[in-house]
Amino acid sequence: MTLTNVIEVLEAAYPPARAESWDAVGLVSGDPAQPVRRVLLAVDPVAAVAEEALEWQADLIVTHHPLYLRGTTSVATTTPKGRLIHTLIKNDIALYTAHTNADVANPGVSDALARAVGLTGDLVPLQPFPDDPWRGLGRIGETAEETTLEEFAARAAKGLPRTSWGIRVAGDPSRRVTRVAVSGGAGDSLLGAARAAGVDVFLTADLRHHPASEFMEAGGPALIDAAHWATEWPWLDSAASILHASGVTVETRVSATVTDAWTRGY
Repeated sequence: MTLTNVIEVLEAAYPPARAESWDAVGLVSGDPAQPVRRVLLAVDPVAAVAEEALEWQADLIVTHHPLYLRGTTSVATTTPKGRLIHTLIKNDIALYTAHTNADVANPGVSDALARAVGLTGDLVPLQPFPDDPWRGLGRIGETAEETTLEEFAARAAKGLPRTSWGIRVAGDPSRRVTRVAVSGGAGDSLLGAARAAGVDVFLTADLRHHPASEFMEAGGPALIDAAHWATEWPWLDSAASILHASGVTVETRVSATVTDAWTRGY
């Protein structure tokens, strides 16, 4: 397989045209003609992931987060990102990013998150595209049976990778839960959509104090705030499965390296 072969599969599943205008997706470094035998999937393009790729002898790293979201004028080794680029190029390791185009895909980041926390049945976007009701931000699904907020939160914590952040819950622990909305990554912008959808709980990441406080004062629904990295990590296995289902003959590995920025809680 060549890098071009792998990119064709990824871009069929996660069309770059669906990425936000401010986003930076696609091939970051690498020769499209280079052979690819091993693909490492990770959330963040950071030094620890590059080290894992070197150790495993990966030919390609696929990440969710971009390396240069706001652009750059230098890749000098005087910066962490510059050093990372030099490491990848010197070792013939390509880097590819699928970010907001993976968020809105079907299946995408939030589908994987929904399954990880136990939602069943059909999943529908929380904020669908006007031209495609099966694609868009977030997902809404159902629990297998009615449960409580406390029980659902415990199930969600078990379904997500462990971080120092853990999860935080806002709402009555005994609240009945059947209908749940989720969104991988920062979900502040979807609070209004979650309320309008009439769900019992909205699970996402990076919720700020004032929006969360005002949301709960207005009657909810309940909120679960998880670590950003943890809500996006389940997508990696989904992306690996798409590569295998396409017939691309590469070996894949989902990085278990915790790259969440927060390393300890007290």
